[in-house]
Amino acid sequence: MSSEARPHRIAVIGGGPGGLYAAALLKRLDPAREVTVWERNAPEDTFGFGVVLSDETLGGIEHADPAVYAALQAEFVRWDDIDIVHRGRRHTSGGHGFAALGRRRLLEILHARCRDLGVELRFRTEAPPAAELATAYDLVVAADGVHSLTREAHAEAFRPAITTHRCRYIWLAADFAFDAFRFEIAETEHGVMQLHGYPFSASESTVIVEMREEVWKAAGFDGLGERESTDRCAKIFSEALGGRPLRGNNSAWTTFRTVVNSRWSHGNTVLLGDAAHTAHFSIGSGTKLAVEDALALAACLQEQPDIPSALQAYETERRPVVESTQRAARASLEWFERLPDHLDQPPRQFAFNLLTRSRRVTHDNLRLRDAEFTRSVEREFGCPDGTPPMFTPFTLRDLTLLNRVVVSPMDMYSAVDGVPGDFHLVHLGARALGGAGLVMTEMVCVSAPGRITPGCAGLYTAEQADAWRRITDFAHAQSPGTAIGVQLGHSGRKGSTKLMWEGIDDPLPHGNWPLSAASPLPYKPHSQTPRELSRAGLTEIREQFVAAARRADHAGFDLLELHCAHGYLLSGFLSPLTNHRTDAYGGTLTARLRFPLEVFDAVRQVWPDGKPMTVRISATDWADGGTTGEDAVEIARAFAAHGADAIDVSTGQVVADERPAYGRSYQTPYADLIRNRTGIPVITVGAISSWDDVNSLLLAGRADLCALARPHLYDPHWTLHAAAEQGYAGPGAVWPLPYRAGSRRPQTGRTDAPKPRLSLAN
Repeated sequence: MSSEARPHRIAVIGGGPGGLYAAALLKRLDPAREVTVWERNAPEDTFGFGVVLSDETLGGIEHADPAVYAALQAEFVRWDDIDIVHRGRRHTSGGHGFAALGRRRLLEILHARCRDLGVELRFRTEAPPAAELATAYDLVVAADGVHSLTREAHAEAFRPAITTHRCRYIWLAADFAFDAFRFEIAETEHGVMQLHGYPFSASESTVIVEMREEVWKAAGFDGLGERESTDRCAKIFSEALGGRPLRGNNSAWTTFRTVVNSRWSHGNTVLLGDAAHTAHFSIGSGTKLAVEDALALAACLQEQPDIPSALQAYETERRPVVESTQRAARASLEWFERLPDHLDQPPRQFAFNLLTRSRRVTHDNLRLRDAEFTRSVEREFGCPDGTPPMFTPFTLRDLTLLNRVVVSPMDMYSAVDGVPGDFHLVHLGARALGGAGLVMTEMVCVSAPGRITPGCAGLYTAEQADAWRRITDFAHAQSPGTAIGVQLGHSGRKGSTKLMWEGIDDPLPHGNWPLSAASPLPYKPHSQTPRELSRAGLTEIREQFVAAARRADHAGFDLLELHCAHGYLLSGFLSPLTNHRTDAYGGTLTARLRFPLEVFDAVRQVWPDGKPMTVRISATDWADGGTTGEDAVEIARAFAAHGADAIDVSTGQVVADERPAYGRSYQTPYADLIRNRTGIPVITVGAISSWDDVNSLLLAGRADLCALARPHLYDPHWTLHAAAEQGYAGPGAVWPLPYRAGSRRPQTGRTDAPKPRLSLAN
């Protein structure tokens, strides 16, 4: 193998769109190259029907190979609308801009281009093993699909992780063209089924039928062949199809597999397309990603000094894009897996929720695409004219919040002996002035041994209560209408640690205090081991919560939140990973709930009836054997049955070896699950960073309130600035009188240049 930057002999395994396009580009960039493609199937074989490509992808193709672009342009069918049909009602949203063509025609175009350029195409031929090719060729491009033999043969190098999901689906076709991208929901005696359909020619459409595995089995599809399945699907969705039949093409029911690889290259072998990564078909991304991979790989081989540098540059460029797409695809996939949970939403909200399921389409860009559809959703939601969803009020008991924005609890580690000082006054006072409907304190500890660090605030002395009263009085006087809430908690096994910036969750080097928890399990191997709480200890801690709640009321707080998340004491009872008790407080979920509910009941009894109580939970531990989303639904139901007014849905931080799936709004699906499964109001939190995200989540019915932390550290007036940026000046965003002159965005210098008007010949 040569290490030249522009390899001369190139082997491509797999003749799908990605492999063919990579071969064509690499040959076009250097006609002297020898490029060979192995494809085990016949040239006319294909197992899908239509392919959707974005304008962004087409732009890259146009720049890299105008001949391919021109051929594609001549074949595309284009449309703008998405139709969502549910319970007999059809909602149409326009302005989406799709372009599609037949997969077979796409392959024909790429075959022709490869032949014109001199690429050798070997059909009906199994490629030699990649290891063998790697010794004879300078570069091996493995584009051999989701079931990649190359990836499997070198699993120790690529380190793949493959996740199989819950739905079964089948690719079919209809011999007519839908006039829009169509989603249709069928509620059958066996369960919910959905149809995804779109045109790919003037007379043909792709039709994908999908349903949960248990529905598929209950309906008897597991015992049907291709013809019987096709006929059955056509009957179920006869209205969408206008009574017309469906046809298959070696179509079989399958489950989607998400493929992730730790590395994309091994020596001079590189993965491309589905061999490297997959993203669910509901966001139309597979061929798009493969073609974009081919563009990037060809460019990096042209730009870099040697093959190893080129392959590293290719992965560095593409991985963030792919990971972002996979996060969006997973959100979409999981939304469809949980489709039954959304069926009872108001009709337009259901349609909006479906359109924004991946979080790539948002309220703001949907308003640009189809303003009238978006206004109809806003009216159904209850937005007054000109009012963004985030600035609509929300009521819990006797407390009406001016808007749906919450300043999330954030530990400041700046108290002295548990007493909040001037820092807390300025910190919380500034956020109250910033316009959020509800400002939450950090976790306020119910005892000195219940602190996380020596800098944590408390409510276990009269001096602490008086200091909190100073803060609530300021907020209520200077920002009328803003509510301020207190979060009460106990550190449990995560206490007696350093301040966050000195070493998060690391034990104090000296001055430690003894810890107590559900079970004697240290948080980290080097952490202090807590003692298991006895019945007397449980009673003592419960009464500490009660005493703190009484002080919170006297201190003027409007809302109380019980902290049952993040591995602190009450959370430690809820998770099976941290509760190994064999008494009445351990074992089943019902038993693990017993002590947190005892504390909740005792606090609710002394907390005024008109003031709401919420509960923060970790809806998943992000660890095998821990709390799951289904558990979280039952936990939420239990607290609601005892009088909780809303559930604040967070995740994780329960065990040190967790593996969170970070990403934009990554915790929101759990809030969505709880809200739409139970009807309980929820607060969602976690990487929500823009007012557009807030509006989107609320309007889709995934949450009732949105809690933001870091954005409020970056900008204490985040909510007021969100109002100004949206041109909103109504009652949901009240500027303090001294700040009112700043309620419009400051002017800036112009940066636009004169537009060209004339072309002058020399």
